[in-house]
Amino acid sequence: MKQTMHRWAAAVLVLAAAPAAAQSGDAERGRALAERHCAKCHAIAPGRTGPEPAVPSFMRMAADPEQTRGSLRQFITLPHYEMEPQTLTSAEIDDVIAYILSLRR
Repeated sequence: MKQTMHRWAAAVLVLAAAPAAAQSGDAERGRALAERHCAKCHAIAPGRTGPEPAVPSFMRMAADPEQTRGSLRQFITLPHYEMEPQTLTSAEIDDVIAYILSLRR
């Protein structure tokens, strides 16, 4: 019985870790994507100012402890401000999220 419970617990841990790994993204690719798609409105790097003062900077988003991968995905996916139609793939969105979250460090 204990072996079965240990195997089951190990399987749950592996499955729980899989989505996080799949959604981790690449921060460097995310920064390049942000330069192309987001910098028209957002300040995307420390020390920069955005062209639109009312638009949140990536640093402000990163500093907000309530911002999660899910909330950032929703923000990026849903049209906001005068954003052009979304052309990023799911993997590219993961990359941009990884870049934003990398600004927390």
